[in-house]
Order: sequence, then structure tokens, then C-alpha cells
Amino acid sequence: MARRIALQNCSSRELDRPPGDNPALRRFTLLTAAATLVLVCVGGLVTSHEAGLSVPDWPNSYGYNMFRFPVSKWTGGILYEHTHRLVGSLVGLLTTILALWLFGRKARPLLRWGGIVLLLAGTVCSLAYGSRLEDNLELAATGVAALVAGFFWPNCEPSPKWLRTLGVIAFAAVVAQGVLGGLRVTQLNDQLGIFHATLAQLFFVLVSAIALFQTQFWRSLPARAVVDRKALRLLLVTAAALILGQLVLGATMRHQHAGLAIPDFPAAYGKIWPDTDAASILKYNQHRIDGESYEPITAFQIVLQMVHRMIALAIFVMVGICAWLARRQLGRQDLLSRLAFGWFLLIMTQILLGAATVWTGKMAAIATAHMACGALSLVAGALISLLSFRLLAAPDAQNCPAQESELTSLRPSSGLTP
Repeated sequence: MARRIALQNCSSRELDRPPGDNPALRRFTLLTAAATLVLVCVGGLVTSHEAGLSVPDWPNSYGYNMFRFPVSKWTGGILYEHTHRLVGSLVGLLTTILALWLFGRKARPLLRWGGIVLLLAGTVCSLAYGSRLEDNLELAATGVAALVAGFFWPNCEPSPKWLRTLGVIAFAAVVAQGVLGGLRVTQLNDQLGIFHATLAQLFFVLVSAIALFQTQFWRSLPARAVVDRKALRLLLVTAAALILGQLVLGATMRHQHAGLAIPDFPAAYGKIWPDTDAASILKYNQHRIDGESYEPITAFQIVLQMVHRMIALAIFVMVGICAWLARRQLGRQDLLSRLAFGWFLLIMTQILLGAATVWTGKMAAIATAHMACGALSLVAGALISLLSFRLLAAPDAQNCPAQESELTSLRPSSGLTP
């Protein structure tokens, strides 16, 4: 009897499952987000070790196929740069699979036709270019794998249209990210490196958001029709946007290749605001040349780093206010209150890592941890902002009058400050 009831409950849950709900897909999306974080960390190691041009060609590595580059040659900066390429390729593959999986059975024709095209391309190139036989055979083998997979995978219903659209955007973003990384090498352009780093942060946010949307946690969140906190929502979004601007500024600083423009903290050359006249800059550079083998700095780089510090202080204050306001308006035990407080702790950690980066003379491990923590801070802010629009925005009363009436009747026992 108990088994029959359990089976009935299981069948009921299957019937109630919304379109596109797939536990395996949810786990895969989380895996893709985790791999993206690893990619961000490896990218941080590349810039921290000044290894961005250790491999001078792309998409090959010293003339070798990227995936067959001899391990014996993975030395010095080549280790970081080549690992970054491999992890980037892995994230690209995972994102491609994710985008197809979100389309469910609708992706099968695309897989089959794409497999046929790759198979034909690999076969023709094998016949025409014998010198690249291994590469062409790999292309043909990829086509065969895609063609075969297209007959039985994906074996699920399509996700909602808006979620499929996000998957397509993620695929386009990861392709653009790879091209930007390659052009950064071939064109020797530092500005491309800034765009490359910025897109990496935005891609991490996008994949993390897709992972959130796939979870049962997101699906089960209630709409609090009696709680509409526009000021708190605006503050959360503004703080997250400010963190994005801070990360762009940090990427600009890293691609200046000038080490630490200001070598002390919390002071700046012993002052609240350092002198930036020509004589002072000459003095700073003389000290740097005598002490370390850094490139000369400019007044612009000093101002840039000071702005970075001021924005860090602004973020600390804004996220602190978010945590305080959420606790005051929603209560200590509220989900958003706890998340906002955790976000504030993450920001504090980020600031401490930034200070440690200065105190250790930009030690690679500390600088990379600082950058990774910044990426996590941005994702945390973005996801908390999304949650705030789900939890703190009152729906249209005309669309759900019964729900609003029910929640209003429960207001005294809800524990929420009206």
C-alpha cells in the first residue's frame, strides 16, 4: 500500500513538472558554471604571471594542434597560457552542449545536419590537404559523433523559449570570447584584452543565471504580492552594476603591464591622494627602477588605481547598506537578508585580498584570488538582484487578486515589515 502511494505521488510530481525541467540538465548547467569559474581563475593566473603572449600563435600552439601540443613543452608561462586555452575550449564545448540541450528534441535535426557538414568537410580536407591529415580526421570524427548523437539526444522536451534564447546568447558569447582571446594574441592589442576580460565576467553571470533558472529552488520561489521594495531592488542592482564597472577598471589596470602603480595601502605614496606632477612621477619611477624591474608608470595609471580604490569603498558601503536595509525591512531570517549579508562578507574578503595584493607586491596567487573573488562578487550581486525581482516585486493585482487577498490576510503572521 505504501509503495502504491509513493508511486502515485511520483507520477503526480512527473505530471506537475513544468516543460523543460530536467535534473540531468540542471546538474550539467551547474557543471558549466563551475567550469567557467575555473576558466576565470586560470585567466587570472595568465595575467598575474604576465603569460598572455607566452604562446605567440593562435589557434595553434607553436605550430602544433592545440589539443596535441606536447606536454613536455608546458613550461614557464606556456603552462598558464596553454592551460587557459584548453579550459576555454572545454567551456566552449560545455556551452555548446548546454545550448543544444535547452532546445531538447528540436536540436536533433541541427545536430544531424551539422554532423554531416563536419564529416564532409573533414573528408574533403583529408583528400585535399594530406599534410594536416590528423586534424582533418578529427574534424570528420567530430562530425560522425554529432551525426550519431542527433538520432537519440537530446531526449527531452524543449525548455521555455526565453531560456532557449539565453542558451543561444551564451553560445554566441563563448564564441566571441574565444575569438577575442585569439585576436589578443595575433594583433598584440591590449585593448582587446580588456574586452576579453569583461566579456568573461558577463558570460560567467549569464551561465550562472541559467543555472539558477534551472533549479527547483528558483521554480519553487513564491511571489510575495504584499512585499514591494523598489528602493531595495534598485540599490541591489546598482551595487551589482558598480561591481561590474569595478571589474572592467581592474581589467584595464592589469593590461597596463605596469605592475603596481601605487605600492602602498591604505596610503598612496604616504598620502591620502598621491602627487601626480611630472617631478613626482619621475621620482616614483626612479624608485621603481632601483627596487624592482617594473615598467615606468604614468600619472594616468596612478589616478586609475586611486579611482579603483574609491569605487571599492563605494561598493563596500553600498553592499553594506543593502545588507542592513534587507535585514531591517525583511527580517533577519529572510532569504534575501541572509544572502545580502553573505554578499557583504564576500565584498569584505575581496577588499582584504586587494590589500594583500599590494602588500605582497602583486603575488600571483593573491592577485588571482582577488580577481576570482571579484567575479564571485559580481555573480552573487547579479543573482541576488534577480531573486529580489522575484521576491520583492508585487505582481499586478488584476492578474492575481485571489493571491494578494490571501497573502494580505496572512500579513500579521508573515514576519515581514509592511
